[in-house]
Amino acid sequence: MTRLSLKWLGVCATLAWVPATHAAPVEILVRDAGERDSDGAVLIELRLLNDESTPQSVPLPDRVEARVGQPGETRSVWLERGADLPSNLSIPAGGFVRAHYRFRVPADLALDGADIAIPAWNTRATEIALRTAPQSADVADAGSVTAPVPPTPAKEAAAPPSDRSAGNAFLANLAAYEPIYAVYGPGTNSEARIQVSFKYQLFGSRSAEDLPRSWREGLHFAYTQRMFWDLGAHSSPFRNIDYQPELFYLTPSATMRSGVSLSAQVGIRHESNGRDGGASRSINSLYVAPMAAIPLGSGYRLSLAPRLSLFVGDKSDNPDIRRYRGNTALSAEIGKDDGLRLSTLTRFNPASGKGAISADLSYPLPRLLGGGPDFYLFGQSFVGYGENLLDYDRKTTRLRIGVALVR
Repeated sequence: MTRLSLKWLGVCATLAWVPATHAAPVEILVRDAGERDSDGAVLIELRLLNDESTPQSVPLPDRVEARVGQPGETRSVWLERGADLPSNLSIPAGGFVRAHYRFRVPADLALDGADIAIPAWNTRATEIALRTAPQSADVADAGSVTAPVPPTPAKEAAAPPSDRSAGNAFLANLAAYEPIYAVYGPGTNSEARIQVSFKYQLFGSRSAEDLPRSWREGLHFAYTQRMFWDLGAHSSPFRNIDYQPELFYLTPSATMRSGVSLSAQVGIRHESNGRDGGASRSINSLYVAPMAAIPLGSGYRLSLAPRLSLFVGDKSDNPDIRRYRGNTALSAEIGKDDGLRLSTLTRFNPASGKGAISADLSYPLPRLLGGGPDFYLFGQSFVGYGENLLDYDRKTTRLRIGVALVR
């Protein structure tokens, strides 16, 4: 069987089929198909096997295409990830993890004698054995009911005082967004660059409470802060700090038969540097960004995300910013989840001939040192206009190296 690890991200639906014929660390099998849940949807139970000597992380899309085959006919159906499943699973070395998806049966689709396969994961065709959800364990047989035995109450242990997750029911909604890193390159007025970023799913607790899926689950708030530190100057001041809050909607990811994963993001972003007078900079923009991830085999994937932006509102702090930034950008990334990764961002305005390109190269530090610390070795370069808001109309060249928590 060809093995394929599931890779997530998301670009345009016109992408051509890309073969994925190389073995990958994680094999996905359909273990069982046919049990129904309380809503009548058919459950598909998966088993994710990790043959490697190191743990593997496998993203699970919100939706994945499956093929239901009957004599003389094959139909496509969309499987939805179980509400209790995270979007990313960690599989121990040499171990396995169970997961399940579900689909509602179209009225004109008969499942008797049918089988199901998931082309994106190269699973074997598995026969669908329709049956109802298991009865409660309290029912001994059809004619007698056994009264449940009340459990012995256990003493409740208090969470450690350092555990900030205690009493914070919505902490699971918080996740990484853009890269988090600290890099340094001497010889400029912004030698060090530090970035922190997070996103928050505004209605993320719905899935934890096993509520029906809703469009509201795609609503997110995000915040990114970039700090440019002039370490070589007297008193080492921060030359500029860019603050970037935004509100966006992220569509559910969908994995096609070819293995390509698709998604899209639409949002509104505010950027400012929190200063006044001649150094004040601020801009608001609306954007749309289709996204795609294409498996290349051997654990590698290519991710693409073009972006179209429209500047809105007051631009008096930087009235000609469009001349230097343009309205279009392209993010591209190639690499392995557990290895080398190259990420680039390109902005260009054809009318003015101005723009910028940045490139980040990262590698897990534990793989270089034979153990922690758990950082990525992170190299960063920038050439062009607008590395930060203060210098949006100045052309700069930067080269820095450091570490990253998120790449």
